[in-house]
Amino acid sequence: MPGVAWAASSVQIYRVYFDSPGKDTRSNASLNGEWVQLINRSKKSVQLKGYRLRDKTGYTYVFGSFKLGGKKTVKVRTGKGRNTSANRYWGRGSYVWNNTGDTAYLKYANGKTADSCSWGSKGDWKYC
Repeated sequence: MPGVAWAASSVQIYRVYFDSPGKDTRSNASLNGEWVQLINRSKKSVQLKGYRLRDKTGYTYVFGSFKLGGKKTVKVRTGKGRNTSANRYWGRGSYVWNNTGDTAYLKYANGKTADSCSWGSKGDWKYC
């Protein structure tokens, strides 16, 4: 609508740890050292069912039924594990986020972009 300012999503990419600590061994512990942390900046819970987190290549994590509490964070870890309110697990056996530069996209269930975060080759992690 003309004249209406774009409103930022209440759920945003907060931090990305794209280069897991130590050598890239493809062990589950190493895979889970790679993660994207989302933050809900509103006071109200947000249902993330159908939201997608993806990289530039197209690797995609789709949220099942999950409510992110108001002012809370959740990490989406690359490897396997038991989902909790603080950690969701992608279940992959290989790395997703490129250490030499990549972009994380958070998409609404309708496919529109809620947020994105890009990085180059410096460091191991980035605040977005």
